[in-house]
Amino acid sequence: MEWPAYLDEYEKLVFRMTTPRVMIDNAGCSNSTRVMIDSARKHGILLEAVQVLTDLNLSIKKAYISSDGRWFMDVFHVTDLDGNKLTDESVISYIEQSLGTIHFASAKCFDGLTALELTGTDRIGLLSEVFAVLSELQCNIVEANVWTHNGRIASLIYVKEGDSGSPIEDSQKIDTIEARLRNVLKGDNDIRSAKTSVSMAVTHTERRLHQMMFADRDYERKPVIRTNDNPIVSVLNCLEKGYSVINVQCKDRPNLLFDVVCTLTDMQYVVFHATVNTAGDSAYLEFFIRHTDGSPISSEAEKQRVILCLRAAIERRASEGVRLELCTGDKQGLLAEVTRTFRENGLNVTRAEISTSSDNTALNVFYVTDANGNPADPKIIDSVRQRIGLTDLKVKELPLIYHQKAEEREEPTVGAGGAMLLSLGSIVRKNLYNLGLIKSYS
Repeated sequence: MEWPAYLDEYEKLVFRMTTPRVMIDNAGCSNSTRVMIDSARKHGILLEAVQVLTDLNLSIKKAYISSDGRWFMDVFHVTDLDGNKLTDESVISYIEQSLGTIHFASAKCFDGLTALELTGTDRIGLLSEVFAVLSELQCNIVEANVWTHNGRIASLIYVKEGDSGSPIEDSQKIDTIEARLRNVLKGDNDIRSAKTSVSMAVTHTERRLHQMMFADRDYERKPVIRTNDNPIVSVLNCLEKGYSVINVQCKDRPNLLFDVVCTLTDMQYVVFHATVNTAGDSAYLEFFIRHTDGSPISSEAEKQRVILCLRAAIERRASEGVRLELCTGDKQGLLAEVTRTFRENGLNVTRAEISTSSDNTALNVFYVTDANGNPADPKIIDSVRQRIGLTDLKVKELPLIYHQKAEEREEPTVGAGGAMLLSLGSIVRKNLYNLGLIKSYS
């Protein structure tokens, strides 16, 4: 490569030493692609590497992280979201290039857009009110992400001027947007904690959402609904080695490792060694960590805080509810109209991913429950789809409870004696299976 004229030989040597080296191997594992990275260690570099892989929609099946002095090496076993090894040479080349420049990596480009950050108390219809205000103020929503957890909501919304398509830079309009949205978030009972901000800064959306909910202290609040999938987190001190050891057991899902490492990094912990294993739909993670000053976790109160924060980080993206996908031509006020329909039918949006393609097509994902956070009535879902458009709004994923109810309706209920006992036994075994207490109910 050609070096800039202003670099001396020492600077060139430092650049070579600190540039990560990447190797991708498709032969060493039968069911996944191995991605190996070694580099000089610095705070946050593990998060940067995991961020690159998850932003490419890769699933991390196993990982081994090891740090020795000032050097570290990571090995990730990855597949695409369909569970296949990576075979496309252009994709492999892109991964090598992206990981090889993680020191200089930037977030997804949102040039020309204005970022709105919102936090407050969640309530049914809140998102509808937010989008209605933005539509009324002629703000065109290009991309947005909404997370809810423990009764709180955090949203990062990227907008532009509805008429000109340029970023919103008029200070008077920005003040109006902030004031109107803050009033919506306050409602009747959130006078102190509702927050809004407007910026032109480029940021990584998911990481920023974690930071917003962490700053909002969602981890300290009482869960609105408890499920059987609550993550198990434990913290122990390995005093002879000077590490704190964190063990996590939870349901596997995309972005899981990113969510955990992101939270540890933002809490100013450094991961020195770690292993990640997945089996079926379960994930097992172990981290050896220290503070950035080299000390382990020092008190029981700090241990409990770490446990609460990691549980929250895992739960924020693991939304309950029916997954609905909206694909239609984008237009001014589309989101306000759709979310108003949800609100009028008693549906609450627990998570949302809003995007707009280059051909001006809205590609939106909503997770919805009823007003109490319970599974929505399928008849209401059908009614909403009828109003919005059956071909535009589709059901893509149902919570486990829907499948359980369908199976229970198929259970044999006639007959006496042994037949009835067999039916009851099947139901009991199924419930034990769904709770994870047995491996099979067949």
